[in-house]
Amino acid sequence: MALKTGQEYIESLRQRNIKVFMFGERVENPVDHPIIRPSINAVAMTYELANQPEYEDLLTATSNLTGKRVNRFTHLHQSTEDLVKKVKMQRLLGQKTGVCFQRCVGMDAFNSIDSVTYEIDQKYGTEYHQRFRKFLAYIQENDLVVDGAMTDPKGDRSLPPSKQADPDLFLRIVEEREDGIVVRGAKVHQTGIVNSHEVLVMPTIAMREEDKDYAVSFAVPTDAKGLFFIYGRQSCDTRSLEEGDIDKGNAKFGGQEALTIFDNVFVPWERVFMCREYDFAGLLVERFAGYHRQSYGGCKVGVGDVLIGATAAVAQFNGVEKASHIKDKLVEMVHLNETLYSCGIACSAEGNRTASGTYLINLLLANVCKLNVTRFPYEIARLAQDIAGGLMVTLPSEKDFRHPELGKYVEKYLQGVAGIPTEDRLRLLRLIENMTLGRAAVGYLTESMHGAGSPQAMRVVIARQANMEKKKELAFELVGIEK
Repeated sequence: MALKTGQEYIESLRQRNIKVFMFGERVENPVDHPIIRPSINAVAMTYELANQPEYEDLLTATSNLTGKRVNRFTHLHQSTEDLVKKVKMQRLLGQKTGVCFQRCVGMDAFNSIDSVTYEIDQKYGTEYHQRFRKFLAYIQENDLVVDGAMTDPKGDRSLPPSKQADPDLFLRIVEEREDGIVVRGAKVHQTGIVNSHEVLVMPTIAMREEDKDYAVSFAVPTDAKGLFFIYGRQSCDTRSLEEGDIDKGNAKFGGQEALTIFDNVFVPWERVFMCREYDFAGLLVERFAGYHRQSYGGCKVGVGDVLIGATAAVAQFNGVEKASHIKDKLVEMVHLNETLYSCGIACSAEGNRTASGTYLINLLLANVCKLNVTRFPYEIARLAQDIAGGLMVTLPSEKDFRHPELGKYVEKYLQGVAGIPTEDRLRLLRLIENMTLGRAAVGYLTESMHGAGSPQAMRVVIARQANMEKKKELAFELVGIEK
């Protein structure tokens, strides 16, 4: 089976014996839990669209490993065209779900690990690359969701891993055996981990020799012994437990994060892709971060499309769509959103082939893309709230709206333009609230700031990639300065 349907994906999650905790209790059935299920539905869309002929070109690709048609989320980029299609696919899925659809981090991990393992093998004569490609072929053949895991808790940020008061604040190798390794530690902010079949771990920072036990990359199933998850809270998350769907804003789809604990997890050698090659940790981080910063030029733009559409519709329902300042604000929202998309396409089109054959984005432009993402969605959200008005956060509940006595007053006094149902207006206002303040704001705003690294991380790479000396030479040449 190379391509699953959305329903087959959902059913496959039931076959795991995964350990998930929420609100201090174990979740016995994560698949049908009302808080978790919307995020599963979002992942399922990556399967559903792949099976629709009109989206096949974006959502699938021909595997360079097996020659079969596979979901693009499991594909190794073989050209700049693949890189461009990735961004277009992400925008489409953002448009279809209005939330984070959770498979990007795994795809970005595949492509970064593929090229780095090849280069490790070239230097040390190891066999990580062969192991990794065998693992990826298995993932492609079974169309599995893999969560990439890079971010460690880090503890005292001023200290390297080996100097922490608690050595487990960065995930590390605690035992090396004949048949594999044992690891202990945690990964934080794990988007979609509870909805994944496997987790693919990477180091989180560049390292020195004294930190070599922390330079590790491997994959294990999400129901591996010693692995468990503490579900992360989101704003307004318990609205998913309520009856009705208006107050949820986006009732069908949602995002997900979790604190992931590795409590002495065993990893067989065939699933180990880096083991103490500390000198390659920084390269792996840089490449993964580059791919993931490219991703934001697609996914956040698609979600932005939904928010812009909701805002334009609310302006219409409020009767202000013809006001010049409303038109200007909507145009500014579009301008900012398309600028992000332009950056995502540009860093893809300017990509290049790595030694393993996998294509890498232009690192400078990918970091410019993500630095813009740390700003523009916040301005888009501000403008959406400006246009929507204060009713967005003062609406009575859906229970009041459905109440046999109170409902007629909500219906009467929250009417906008005559002829447009009050319920339609309420639904759009709740959607904007959800996307800018509620559950979806995690994926659209906070993730825009901190996902794939906080703003300073982009600035560091931009400074390194900017080639200031070359720019000086251009100026010197024009004015006749010899250097």
